[in-house]
Amino acid sequence: MSESTPNGGRQPRTGKSLKAQQRRQEILQIAMDTFAARGYNNASLQEIADRAGVTQAGVLHYFRSKAQLLTSVLALRDETDIGQLGPDRPRGLAFLRHLVDTAHRNAEREGIVRLYTVLSAESVTEGHPAQEYFRDRYAGLRVFVAEALAEACELGEVRADLHVEHTANAIIAVMDGLQVQWLLAPDSVDMAASTDRVITALLADLTDSRT
Repeated sequence: MSESTPNGGRQPRTGKSLKAQQRRQEILQIAMDTFAARGYNNASLQEIADRAGVTQAGVLHYFRSKAQLLTSVLALRDETDIGQLGPDRPRGLAFLRHLVDTAHRNAEREGIVRLYTVLSAESVTEGHPAQEYFRDRYAGLRVFVAEALAEACELGEVRADLHVEHTANAIIAVMDGLQVQWLLAPDSVDMAASTDRVITALLADLTDSRT
């Protein structure tokens, strides 16, 4: 997967040795944890460098700027998501059931969920380096879910007059809202169970109202 960077498209430096590659991954993981806990604006390269046991110049040896470090962290998150989904996604309404499995997996990776939630909210501020990333990501998610709903229409699983875009927006909103509630009160919110309840109710409405 190619990375879009705010410095003219240049890629992060990658060391040739195994030790350099391991250090780069270590810095990425520490940056991911730091951005998730403090947000992009409140986290500093010095803090990340201190936690990694290197100098700030050492961090910049692998990532030319704080903004580029952020884009690399987000790329790492995407790689994790792609690995979870696999090469083929379920089609039609089976994809909505797959979203329940996604919510269950998310409950086991708090760091990534926190990173996404913090940075997506922060990205609406003017000049945030992740704003384009999240704008594109939400556009892609809407297309992804809408395509699955369109498949369900073609397969005769739901009524043909379903407004797939509005339904996709609602599904994404529910899942993101549940993540925020879960992060604030993990003992009180079961993301998988709540997602299942919403999906089940949605499927009942979509199938029972077929014409």
